[in-house]
Amino acid sequence: MDINLLVNITSRAWAMPILSRLHSGVAGRQAPLLAATGASRTAFAQSMDHLIDLGLIERNPGYGHPLRPEFRLTQLGRAVAVIANKIEDVSAEDDQPLLRRSWTLPILTSLHTPSHFSDIKRNLPTITDRALSQSLKSMEARSWVCRRVDGAARPPKPVYCAVNTGGLISQVTAPEVNFT
Repeated sequence: MDINLLVNITSRAWAMPILSRLHSGVAGRQAPLLAATGASRTAFAQSMDHLIDLGLIERNPGYGHPLRPEFRLTQLGRAVAVIANKIEDVSAEDDQPLLRRSWTLPILTSLHTPSHFSDIKRNLPTITDRALSQSLKSMEARSWVCRRVDGAARPPKPVYCAVNTGGLISQVTAPEVNFT
């Protein structure tokens, strides 16, 4: 998977949880998915439309009532859903709010090796300095990212690395993502 696709998927808070639930066998209809994810109807509908636009899920042709459609994963969607399910497996329930933020997963994916701020920004060209800084601070507060200052560099530069749950998520996602 391309890093730009991951950034695009995670721009909707409920996209990864929906993909994970579909992978784990939750029925592809609105009511079971809403119950399994805990999303609001509006956020859920926006995330579903987003996933359809990205080609990760599709309406199941020939099943159900037009007002109560069933959805299924596409071939690309199945590959992404496996990753989403692995992320759910290594994270706890109280980790979900941070995981649903737009930049958390792409940043953790780019931290598969310790990196400087500029290196992370280079891997994620569409992120703003402010968004990157705030995301790193929120993950540092959660002990998902460790910040240390490289005193040997001139001028001294902070180095960020994924640790604890952030490290586990980074190990799951980094091998599956291309940074080209």
